[in-house]
Amino acid sequence: MPRKLGNSSSVPEPSNVEEKHHSNERQEGAKRSAFLWLSLLLVLLNCSWAVHHFQFESLPMPLKADQVGKRGFSEESAMEHVKALTKLGPHPVGSDDLDLALQYVLAASQKIKNMAHWEVDVQVDFFHAKSGANHLVSGLFKGKTLVYSDLKHVILRILPKYRSEAEENAILVSSHIDTVFSTEGAGDCSSCVAVMLELARGISHWAHGFKNAVIFLFNTGEEEGLNGAHSFITQHPWRNTVRVAIDMEAMGIGGKSSIFQSGPDPWAIENFAAVAKYPSAQIIAQDLFLSGAIKSATDFQVYKEVAGLSGLDFAYMESGAVYHTKNDKLDLLRTGSLQHLGENMLAFLRQTGSTYIPKVKATESEDHVRQNQSVFFDILGIYMVVYRQRLANMLHNSVILQALLIWTTSLLVGGYPAAISLSLSCLSVLLMWIFSLSLCSLIAFLLPLICSSPAPYIANPWLIVGLFGAPAVLGALIGQHMGYLILQKYLWHVASKRDPKRSPSILVNLINLEAERWIFKAGFVQWLIILIVGNFYKVGSSYLALVWLVSPAFAYGLIEATLSPVRLPKPLKIVTLVMGMAVPVLISAGIFIRLAGTIPGMLVRYDRNPGSTPEWFGNMIVAVFMSAIICLTLVYLLSYAHLPGSKRPIILATCVVFGLTLAAVLTGIFPPFSEDVARAVNVVHVVETAGRPGEKQNPVSYVSLFSATPGKLTKEIESLIDEGFVCGRRKILDLVTFTVNYSCLSSDNSGDGWSESDIPTLHVKSDSKMGIRTTRVSIDTKVSTRWSLAINTEEIEDFEFEEGSEELVPRGNKSNVDGWHIIQFSGGKNAPTRFELTLFWLKNSTQTSHKADEQTKGDSHLLLKLRTDVNRVTPKTARVLEKLPPWCSLFGKSTSPYTLAFLSSLPVDF
Repeated sequence: MPRKLGNSSSVPEPSNVEEKHHSNERQEGAKRSAFLWLSLLLVLLNCSWAVHHFQFESLPMPLKADQVGKRGFSEESAMEHVKALTKLGPHPVGSDDLDLALQYVLAASQKIKNMAHWEVDVQVDFFHAKSGANHLVSGLFKGKTLVYSDLKHVILRILPKYRSEAEENAILVSSHIDTVFSTEGAGDCSSCVAVMLELARGISHWAHGFKNAVIFLFNTGEEEGLNGAHSFITQHPWRNTVRVAIDMEAMGIGGKSSIFQSGPDPWAIENFAAVAKYPSAQIIAQDLFLSGAIKSATDFQVYKEVAGLSGLDFAYMESGAVYHTKNDKLDLLRTGSLQHLGENMLAFLRQTGSTYIPKVKATESEDHVRQNQSVFFDILGIYMVVYRQRLANMLHNSVILQALLIWTTSLLVGGYPAAISLSLSCLSVLLMWIFSLSLCSLIAFLLPLICSSPAPYIANPWLIVGLFGAPAVLGALIGQHMGYLILQKYLWHVASKRDPKRSPSILVNLINLEAERWIFKAGFVQWLIILIVGNFYKVGSSYLALVWLVSPAFAYGLIEATLSPVRLPKPLKIVTLVMGMAVPVLISAGIFIRLAGTIPGMLVRYDRNPGSTPEWFGNMIVAVFMSAIICLTLVYLLSYAHLPGSKRPIILATCVVFGLTLAAVLTGIFPPFSEDVARAVNVVHVVETAGRPGEKQNPVSYVSLFSATPGKLTKEIESLIDEGFVCGRRKILDLVTFTVNYSCLSSDNSGDGWSESDIPTLHVKSDSKMGIRTTRVSIDTKVSTRWSLAINTEEIEDFEFEEGSEELVPRGNKSNVDGWHIIQFSGGKNAPTRFELTLFWLKNSTQTSHKADEQTKGDSHLLLKLRTDVNRVTPKTARVLEKLPPWCSLFGKSTSPYTLAFLSSLPVDF
C-alpha cells in the first residue's frame, strides 16, 4: 500500500533516545551486500537450469522388446527401423532410395498385419495418389499453388473385427517418409516413422477393445509442400472416416517430442493430458508458430485448413541447427527420445481408441471455437495443465479487475504523492528496458565487425548468456537505478516538506527503503500490462503473465504488508523474493531457457533470400529476446540491488562475464560452427538461358555458392581458391522461389554434367487478343520432375494449368506475393514433364515492349520465370563439395534448388 512519508498521523515522533536507536538500526539495514545479491542470482540461475534439465532434457530409459512384450513400446525395436531408413541415405521425392524406403515400410506393415491379435483387423494399403493441387492460404505457402503427381504412401488401418461402426470413426496418425536431398533424415522424420511402426505393432494387440479405428499414414511429399497429407485427405477412400489428426514432425533431432499445436477442438489435448506418462506441451510454441515467427509448416496445417480436423502436432525440437543438414544423422539422435514419444502416444491411442470421438460441427461460429480452444502447458514434464479459453478469460479478467481495484484504492489513499511515485517507479521499468535493449543492440551491431561470423554462438548457444545476457543485466540494472534515483529525489522532496524536523540521516534511510519497495511493486505493473494486452488479444501464453504477477504480489502482500510489525519502511525481506519467484521459476524457467537455445538454431537457416538481411539482424533478434527475458524475469530481483554496497561489484561481475565470453569467441576457443553443427550452404550448378522463343539461345553455365546463414562466405572460399570463385553482390540470382543477393560465383563453360537437351522450354502456342487477351504456353521441363514457375500477376489476372487432358489448376482464387504467383511442382519418377498453361491477361495490362534497359526494371519485363531442378552432381559441383570445410553442409527445403538448376523465362513482349 502506498504511504505518505513523514505523515505524523501514521508515524509517531520518536524520542531522541529512540530516534538515535532507530537511526543506527536503519543505517545498518539500509545496506545490502553484493554477495547476497549475486548469491540470489546464482541460486535463481541454478534453479532455472535444474527446471529446464528436468523438464526438457531428462528422458525415459529405453526399453527392450522382451521388456514390453507384445503390447508395449520398445525403443530398441523402433531404433531398428531408424537404422534401416537412414542407411538408405537421403531419399527425396522422385529418388530410387525413396522407393526402397517405401518398400521397407510396406514390408514392416505387412509383418504387423501377420502378427496382429486374432480379433483385430489390420488393413495395409499401398496408395498411389493421382495428380493434385494444394492451395494453402496462410503461412509459407501464401501466393503459391503446390502441384504434385506420382506420390506413393503406405497406409495402415487397425480396428476391431466385430465393431462395424469403428470403420467410420478413425484417429489419423501421420508422418512422412521422404527427406530433403541433403540429409539422411534420422530425426526428420525417420524417427517419427519408426515410432509409428512400433506403435502400430503395439496397437494391433490392443485394438480388439477399441470403438474406433486407428489409421497410420506414412506419406511422401511432405518436404515438397505438404503434398502427401493433401493427397491423402482429398483422394483416399478412408479420408472421410477421420475424426482426429495427429501429426508427428521433427524440427531438430531427438530430445522430448512436444506438442506445439493443438485444436481447434480441445478434445484431443484434454485426453492426452489425462493419460500421458511424460507430458510435454507448450502453448507458447503454438503462439510463436501461428504468429509466423517460426518459418515452417507441417502436415497439421493441411489437416486443419483443408479437412477441418482437430488434433495434435508433435515435434522434436532439440538441436534445431541440424535441421535439413547432413547432421540430421543417427549418431546425434539421443537415447530415450523415441521411448518418450512412443509411451505418450501409446497411452493416448489406448485412451482415445476406446472413447467416443465428438464430431466438430463445421457450422460452429468462430467465436464459439475461440472460446473453447485450450490453453495448455506442462510442469516439469510430470503434470499437464489444460483449461479452455472461456475459463482463461474469467481468470484473467478477475485478476485484472482486482489488481486495478487495489491500485486505484491505494492511490486514492496515498493521494497525489502516491500517484507520482507510481509513475516514477514505472519510469524505472521503462528505463530498464531502454538501457538493456541499447547495450544488447550495441553488441548485436559490433559482433559482425569483430568476429569471423556475425553469429559466433551457433555451435555453442550458451555463449549468448555471456554475450547478451550479461549486457542485458548490466543495462537493466543501470536503467532501473536511474529510475530509482529519480524516485528517491522525489520522495526526499515530499518527505522534507512534510516532516522538516526529522533527522536527515533517518529520512535518507527511510526514503531509500521506500524507493526500493516502489521499484519492486513496479514489476507488478509491468506484468499487469502484459496480462491486459494478452487477454485482449486472447493469447494463450498469457498465463505466464498471470503467474509472474500473482505469485510475487501475493508474497509481497503476505510478508511485507500483512505481517509487517511496524509501519516504517524496512528492507525488503529475502523470503519475499524467494516465495514470490518460486512458482514462476517452476512454471516458466525451462520454457525461457529452451527458447533461448532454439533461436541460435533457427539462425542457421534464417536468411530466406541470402544476402538480403543485414548481418546484425540475427543478433538483434537474440538481443531483443535476451533483453526481454532479463527485464521481465529479473525486475523483482534487480530492485534488491539499489541499496548502498551492492551495485559496483554487480557491474564488475557482469563486465567480467562479458569480457571472458567475448575473448573466448575472438580467440577461436569456441568456433561458430562444428562438424555436428554445420553452416547451411547451397552449391548449385546453374544453367541460365535468355532470349525470345524461337531464337537461338546461348546458355550461361556457372556454379553458385550461397548460404541462408548470416555472414559472408570468406572462410569457405579460402578452400576454393583454385575454382575461380568471386564473391559479392555483383549479380542477383533469381531462383524463382527466392533471390540470392550475396553469393560466390564461378563460371563453367565445359558443359560437363548437363546437355542442351536438359534445358526446359517455354513455347507460346497461341496468343488471342479478341476480348480478354488469352495466351497459351506449352511447358516442357525435360528431365526434371521438380520445378517452380512464377507468373507475373501485374500482367496476368488468372490462369489455368493442365497436364494432358487433366485440369490441375482451374481459374479463380489466385493469391500473389510481390506481384507473382508461383506454381511449385514435385512428383515421382513417373511424373509428367509436359504441361499446358493458359494465361488470361488483365484488361489494363501495360503490354509494353520493354526494350529499355532491363536492369533498371528488375524482373517486371518478364511474364514467366521457370526453374527446373535436377538431383545430379556435375563434375565442378563435386569438386566444390569435396573441398568445402567439414563445418559446411548442404541445406534443403521445398523452395531450394537441387545441385543442378536450369533457369528459363518468357518476356512480356514475347
